[in-house]
Amino acid sequence: MLLIVGLGNPGGEYEDTRHNAGFMLVDRLSRDYSVKLKKGGKGLWGEGRIAGEEVILLKPMTYMNLSGLAIAEVLQKHPLPPESIIAAFDDCDLPLGKVRIRKGGGSGGHRGLASLINTIGTREFPRIRLGVGRPSSGDIVDYVLSPFAPDEVPAVEEMLIRAKEAFDSIITSGIEQAMNRFNA
Repeated sequence: MLLIVGLGNPGGEYEDTRHNAGFMLVDRLSRDYSVKLKKGGKGLWGEGRIAGEEVILLKPMTYMNLSGLAIAEVLQKHPLPPESIIAAFDDCDLPLGKVRIRKGGGSGGHRGLASLINTIGTREFPRIRLGVGRPSSGDIVDYVLSPFAPDEVPAVEEMLIRAKEAFDSIITSGIEQAMNRFNA
C-alpha cells in the first residue's frame, strides 16, 4: 500500500494557488482513478487502486504547516514504512511546470514538508516536486499564496499530467527508473 500526500491549504481562498499544487495532483489522481475523497479526521482521504497497487490519497485539512497531524492519523490506521509515503508539493526552486522526483532529502524551507518529516521521523521518503517558479521580486509567501495567472494555467495543466505519469511510473517501474525518466 502507498500513501500519496498532496500538500496544500484548505479553503476556497487557497484553491488555485501555487501552494496547493500538491492538492491539485491528488485531485487529479482522485478523478482519473475514481478514488473518492471523503472527510475523515484532519484530512480528506480515500482508498483505491492505481496500476494494481492499493493506495490512500490524502489532502491534509490542517493547513500546510501542520500537515503532519493528518498524516499521523492515517498512519495510525495504516502503519506504513516511509518508503511507502509519496509527498507531492509545490517547489519554488523549479521553473513553472517542471516535475522532479526525489527519493529523499531535506525540507528546503517548505513547512508542509518539514511537518511531514517531523511526523514520520525521517527525510527519506519519495517526493514529487511540482515547479511553481519564483517571483522576480517581492515576498515569496505572497507569491505562493497567489493564484496562477491565466497565461500560466496551460503550463500547470501540463505539469499535472506529467506528475500523474511520474506517479504511475513510480508504481509500475520503481522510483529509480521513474527518476531516470522524469528527471532527465
